[in-house]
Amino acid sequence: MTDKIYARATQPATPINFDVPAHACDCHTHIHGDVEQFPFFRGRVYTPGPASPEEMAALHKALHLERVVIVTPSVYGTDNSASLFGIKARGATARGVAVIDDKTTEAQLDAMHADGFRGIRINLATDGVNSPDVGRARFTAAVERMTARGWHVQLYTTLAMISAIRDLVLASPVPTVFDHFGGLEASLGLEQPGFADLIALVKSGNAYVKISGAYRSSNLAPDYPDMAPYARALIDANPDRIVWGTDWPHPDSAQVESRKATDIAPFHAIDDGRLLNQLPVWAPDADVRRKILVENPARLYGF
Repeated sequence: MTDKIYARATQPATPINFDVPAHACDCHTHIHGDVEQFPFFRGRVYTPGPASPEEMAALHKALHLERVVIVTPSVYGTDNSASLFGIKARGATARGVAVIDDKTTEAQLDAMHADGFRGIRINLATDGVNSPDVGRARFTAAVERMTARGWHVQLYTTLAMISAIRDLVLASPVPTVFDHFGGLEASLGLEQPGFADLIALVKSGNAYVKISGAYRSSNLAPDYPDMAPYARALIDANPDRIVWGTDWPHPDSAQVESRKATDIAPFHAIDDGRLLNQLPVWAPDADVRRKILVENPARLYGF
């Protein structure tokens, strides 16, 4: 009983202070369904609380966002049914990013495409994968599977891994999407190893970056001012390859010594209204914001 209160996802507390363009998209969210209907993967490293389609609808109403991309989190392994549940609840304004493995058939991918999925996610960060050899192998296998289908490959990883796969991303026939500012650390500055590689990949047009999850890179809540130089540098590199997302319900995937993987981890307490209000700080030009919120997601996810 207390767990549900403890883990409840936040709703925006701050009103939006700029004109959000029509058809704007939140490009990174998760749905955590009822555990009886959508059981978690036994090998997960953390356990989130519930996050329903109804709560997500309330979030996006407050943020004036019409479209959404629902990403399957690591806690479900390769079971994408909770994300599909969220997509079906939202209808034509939703798309999905799935997690698959070598047992996933082409027929299953066909069915996912019909249901609105448009990419697959490789989550190296939550799994603690830092080996360049492992990262290169997983990325190569994903690109090979997605080439005929035209889906993109999304990665949650570190700048070190991005440097290690830079050549593969440049050669990839399908887009690569990097989660959460590419996993940079705000305190290390613009010259930190790997950030120049991320900038180069964005400039090339082969990679998109989600300017999402600022709290994963910065400790300066609630406005994360130290993220502004990174956001501006990425946008300046290529405004056609930047998308924005809340990362709602803001799961805490960190492995804490006193917390078992099966204990419910509290969500981060993030004010998504305040978070979205940083976008005009990062991108003062309304036309650039339209690219980030509307045009780039429409191209990438097929809205």
